[in-house]
Amino acid sequence: MLEIRPNCEHCNKDLPNTSTEAMICSFECTYCKNCAIEIFENVCPTCAGNFVERPIRPSKMIEKYPASIKQVYKPKNLKSTKMNSNQFKKIHPSKR
Repeated sequence: MLEIRPNCEHCNKDLPNTSTEAMICSFECTYCKNCAIEIFENVCPTCAGNFVERPIRPSKMIEKYPASIKQVYKPKNLKSTKMNSNQFKKIHPSKR
């Protein structure tokens, strides 16, 4: 089950369960759309995977299965992130 992390790991923007701005990789690294697409160029700085929109947990399920309240804030080094993005962004995620 997804944690539904509450913030962008890079810029610390709030990303509540209902946010349509949340993007995740297969390891559930969580970033806002701006960071995931504009800064990291659809290449996760941790695993080099791609990003997808994080689903919204339905309100009828959020009480039984609450979203995480634990914030993860680990801003990335933009120079090394750019090198990572440049290395992988033109390679389809299934081939990375």
